[in-house]
Amino acid sequence: MLEYENIKLHWLGHDSFMIEAKGKIIYIDPFKIAKSSIPVADIIITTHEHFDHCNPDQISQISTNDTILIGPDSTQDILKEKILMKKEVLKLNVGDNIEVLGIKINAMPAYNIHRFREPGIPFHPQDAGHIGPIINIDGTTIYHTGDADLIPEMKGLKPDIALIPVSGTYVMDVDEAVLAARDIGAKISIPMHVGRGIGELSYTMQFKDLLTDMRVEVLDLEE
Repeated sequence: MLEYENIKLHWLGHDSFMIEAKGKIIYIDPFKIAKSSIPVADIIITTHEHFDHCNPDQISQISTNDTILIGPDSTQDILKEKILMKKEVLKLNVGDNIEVLGIKINAMPAYNIHRFREPGIPFHPQDAGHIGPIINIDGTTIYHTGDADLIPEMKGLKPDIALIPVSGTYVMDVDEAVLAARDIGAKISIPMHVGRGIGELSYTMQFKDLLTDMRVEVLDLEE
């Protein structure tokens, strides 16, 4: 767990995080989360429709009639039709800016440039509209890249915290993640998209070892 500017950031494995801030609980892409002793959500953000990012069973576990569900067009049908308990479903597409419960959220694109399921077909195409949300909590910004390679839109964002994938195959590998961390220029970079059967946990330390001139926090995977 990382505590920064009255915000607590918990890594739940893969690219799933829980944020405690302003008396609210925010989840990003909940997947294979613990079955008990985990708070219900005020806000759940989904980055795209793939089952390990927008999982109805996992979302339903932490969603209540007071929970606000957020995601791009590609997740809207899942959130509206398969999550029975919720307060409302909001759209967050690339370029959008919304404010929910006093927390500002905007969306960067998230896509592959050179990782393909077959020639010419990326795992995450740019035109699919997948997102990398930036969460602004009283001026402190957390950028979750979503499932992406190093893309031009990342350069110079300078958030307080950047959550960067390192597993390779579907997203950046360690070497590319190092380049992304330098382009993004966050105060704190945190490796993700490993654990829960994705990639190798050792990649997180490889990432840190290659960025000795930057602040990198490797979070413990919380059960």
